[in-house]
Amino acid sequence: MNFGIPKEVRPLEFRVGLAPAAVDSLVRAGHKVLVEHDAGIHAGFGDEDYRQAGAQVVYAAKEAYGRADVVVKVGRPAEEEYKFFQPYQTILSFLHLAVASPDLVMVLEKEKITSIGYETILKDDGTLPLLSPTSEIAGRMSPIIAGDLMGSFKGGRGILLNGIPGVPPAAVVVIGAGVLGFNATRAFHNFGAEVTVLDHDLEALQKIDLFFDGKISTLYANPHNILKAMKFADVLIASAAVPGGKAPVLISREMLKSMRKRAIVLDLA
Repeated sequence: MNFGIPKEVRPLEFRVGLAPAAVDSLVRAGHKVLVEHDAGIHAGFGDEDYRQAGAQVVYAAKEAYGRADVVVKVGRPAEEEYKFFQPYQTILSFLHLAVASPDLVMVLEKEKITSIGYETILKDDGTLPLLSPTSEIAGRMSPIIAGDLMGSFKGGRGILLNGIPGVPPAAVVVIGAGVLGFNATRAFHNFGAEVTVLDHDLEALQKIDLFFDGKISTLYANPHNILKAMKFADVLIASAAVPGGKAPVLISREMLKSMRKRAIVLDLA
């Protein structure tokens, strides 16, 4: 089977469909891998790394798509890539078709492409093995991003996440106690912030309470409690999501007006 790895074309997308180690595994299993020139350069993998793993480097996206039975990407295809699709091909990526352009869905259907969205792949225990790592990364990066945006030079409130003697730490509100929300909670807590977590799943809140020895405030996620928490938040993390579907709308524009001036909102859902 031929696997194609095109270079990602969406702005600020620096990942690559497969690392050389994964290419090596496919080649050892008897498959052929075609990697577009510089596909992995921003992820730290040069063309020579892929050649040493047994891949063939091609110099056009058209070839990476055109000769592939299976196309392996990260982000969903951009409009400029539609013309490269081949009938009955298989495409693997974070497709997020629930929020994708209708044009993409139409092209996939027209070409009878088998479309596998990483975000929808479930294990028998209900966990999401391909979505969870990206959620972990987003959660653990959130204090770094929020801490930067909170600086007065960035238009923030000019306070520290962990405070100093005589000045309290930042109040962080996390909506959603899933993988992303849990990792955001853990990261902000380790930074020294005061964290409050909201979720409609009481079992998820119990896990938060148990893991952090009761040091995290928890609230049931209903409109009243969400609004209540938003009023005191210096940082608001929106992480509630529906696997394979659109994220729920839990915050209105009117609710945002109740927040502290220059507070930070990170919508990671």
